[in-house]
Amino acid sequence: MKWVCWEGVGVDRMGCAWLIRKHIDPKARFAFIPVGSKDFLKGAEPFDIPGVRLSHHRGHCTFHTLLAEYQLDDPVLKRIARIIDEADTVQEVCVEPAAAGLDLICEGIRKTSPDDQTALDRGAMIYDALYAQLAFELHPKEETEP
Repeated sequence: MKWVCWEGVGVDRMGCAWLIRKHIDPKARFAFIPVGSKDFLKGAEPFDIPGVRLSHHRGHCTFHTLLAEYQLDDPVLKRIARIIDEADTVQEVCVEPAAAGLDLICEGIRKTSPDDQTALDRGAMIYDALYAQLAFELHPKEETEP
C-alpha cells in the first residue's frame, strides 16, 4: 500500500512510518507532498496531515492515532506514543525524559538526509533501538551468574 505525508519528516512522521512498516503494512511505500498540499495521490493513505483520519486527534500525535485505529495494544508502543506526544505536541506537563532527545535526534536525521525516504530509513534504526530499550525496561532479562 502507498502512504502519503507532507515533506520534511520529523519525530512523529518517522515514528509513524516505522510503526506502519513494523506492525501495520510491512510492504508500505511512502510518498511525500509539499507542506500544505491536499493532493494525496490516488489510492494513497494520507497520515500526519491536518484534517485526515490518521492525524493528530484530541491533543495526541499521529502515532497515537495509528495505535488506536489499528488496535495495537503493545505497552511498549504505547510508551513510544507518549514520548512522541511530548516531543511533537504542546504538553502542560512533561514526564518522558526521552522526548526532547528523540526530537533532537530525529531533527538531526532529517537535516543530514538527502531526502525524506532516506530520513525514514535512518529513523527506523532509532525507533528499533528505542523499542528494544523500552521492552528491556519493561521486561528485564534475568541475569545469570557466571
